Amino acid sequence: RKKKIDAFPYLMCLAAVVLFTLFVVLPFAVGVYTSFFKWDGFSDMKFNGLKNYLYVFQDDIYWKAIKNTFVYAILVTVLKNVIAFFLASILVKNFFGRTFFRTAIYIPVTLSYIVIGILWVWIYNPTFGLLNSFLSAVGLDQLILGWLSDARVALFAIIAVDVWKWIGYHMVLYIAGLQAVPKDLYEAASIDGAGKFTQFLKITIPLITPVIFYNLVTQLCQAFQEFNGPFMITKGGPLGSTTLISILIYQNAFKTYDMGLASAMAWLLFLIVAVLTAVSFISQKHWVYYGDEER
Repeated sequence: RKKKIDAFPYLMCLAAVVLFTLFVVLPFAVGVYTSFFKWDGFSDMKFNGLKNYLYVFQDDIYWKAIKNTFVYAILVTVLKNVIAFFLASILVKNFFGRTFFRTAIYIPVTLSYIVIGILWVWIYNPTFGLLNSFLSAVGLDQLILGWLSDARVALFAIIAVDVWKWIGYHMVLYIAGLQAVPKDLYEAASIDGAGKFTQFLKITIPLITPVIFYNLVTQLCQAFQEFNGPFMITKGGPLGSTTLISILIYQNAFKTYDMGLASAMAWLLFLIVAVLTAVSFISQKHWVYYGDEER
């Protein structure tokens, strides 16, 4: 009977472990193995050692995609967190219509990328799009652009879409963090003569650093793997200006059918995300506040 009781927790986890192994661990291992072969997905695999990796490092298109990915990841991470925190600091207060504004900002999170892609392609349309029509109506015709056809601004256009979609998610997390800050601390600080800005720097920011850390790490990892939004809106164009590394992997795997090269790129992407995550977790002990408990 004791053996049965000891085995029960493991049996409860078995289904999740099996699914994780089949759909994450096994494909990951197969991808690493495939990266050392020349394979189109149908014919026999031909071993070519490190040639795929050497080709990747010498490919200008790959480095352009890496540059686009870093710009995309850094900007969306910063903009989402700054805007979400600003909105949370307003909507955490009790005022009429607060629930409406919270809901309105969160709604884009629930929309699929197909809906968002269609919506924003229409908004950005250079002929009848809502954005250019608005600029024309307010007398800013000099700002009218082909937002998705101009290589200079296309990447920033899809960054704006991603920020718009996800700020509601991060806003909710910041609201939860702000609501958890004890009000007594603000009252004590006010009695001691601390102003609002000092309270913000000395009380609010330190106490919500775990939420800030979570938002930064999860968003940074997600941004480096982003595919759906940019692919639905631009498919990597124009002239590769919005080609992120995930889109380049897709193109090599399912357009040119070079599974080995795509696997090598995917493995290198994993290393980039793993290094960034490790650096984030190592650095957290220097600025993330968990109270008096052991970090």
